[in-house]
Amino acid sequence: MMKILFVGLGGVGGYYGGKTAKAWEGGKEHEVLFLARGEHLRAIRENGLHVTAVDEEFVARPFLASDDPREFGTVDLAVFAVKGYDLKKAALQAAPAIGADTLVLPLLNGVNSPDILREVLPPCRMLNGCVYISTRIDAPGKVRQTGGNRKMFFGPVSGAAEGLRPVEELFRKSGIDASLVENVNEVVWTKFIFMAPFAGVTSLFSRTFGEVLAGEDSQPMLEGMMREIRALSELKGVGLPADIVELSLAKGVAFPPDTKSSMQLDCEKGRRTEIETFLGFVVREGERLGTDVSLTRGVYDALRMRTDHPCGCPQDTEEKKP
Repeated sequence: MMKILFVGLGGVGGYYGGKTAKAWEGGKEHEVLFLARGEHLRAIRENGLHVTAVDEEFVARPFLASDDPREFGTVDLAVFAVKGYDLKKAALQAAPAIGADTLVLPLLNGVNSPDILREVLPPCRMLNGCVYISTRIDAPGKVRQTGGNRKMFFGPVSGAAEGLRPVEELFRKSGIDASLVENVNEVVWTKFIFMAPFAGVTSLFSRTFGEVLAGEDSQPMLEGMMREIRALSELKGVGLPADIVELSLAKGVAFPPDTKSSMQLDCEKGRRTEIETFLGFVVREGERLGTDVSLTRGVYDALRMRTDHPCGCPQDTEEKKP
């Protein structure tokens, strides 16, 4: 039996946590636990978590849902599915449930989630991962998947992956398209080199994917930012394909031209954004390692200064500007 804790029951955590809880309802084989709060927690406790996907709809009832991690005891697997700006706070809250043998799996947009988690969690077994899904909270206790192929990739930050096959099997038996990979850092950076530039450039110009790719000013900026991240990945020891920039641009072309990035949507709605996760990290690490990140720095600075703009991005005040 495994005790699996999902930290953060927003769109991503709600979908994957919901699938896992539904598969193992009752706790006879595995106990699925939700760390949530507020109205969302109350709704889950009273009526379960309602998940609406593109091909199914179901109600998931976890073994236990609470805002107090001490109620869970020490868990075997902790899945963090929060926004980058909430990761440190979520880790501090979940820390009482983390032990030396706990597997910790962040499913975030950034590439440095394990480093952030190590700062605040007790010693544990660190993994990393990413998912390809679009989701949102419709109302307290209700989560909707709107797009994406829903694939999950995960693996150890260091060491062999083979010992994690039982986790892969657990996810797959939950109906999740999960793949255990040896080179998880490459997989996470492959997503990041696509997402971070698109997030920054679509937000800066207030343009869709198609408009950015067609823009004489925005397309070269987008491609240049990808090349900066490619150079940074090399300095970080992450081996990406030689044609990763071309592959990432082609991935953007394959999206519907009216697609907006999640950060752009957050900007437009006046919500807090993941600017530090996407751009701040590149700026700080690039300058620390001595590689040119001037394009990313320019977009980062411009978005941070746009606080009085109608589409200005609310800033992540927990991070310091370098």
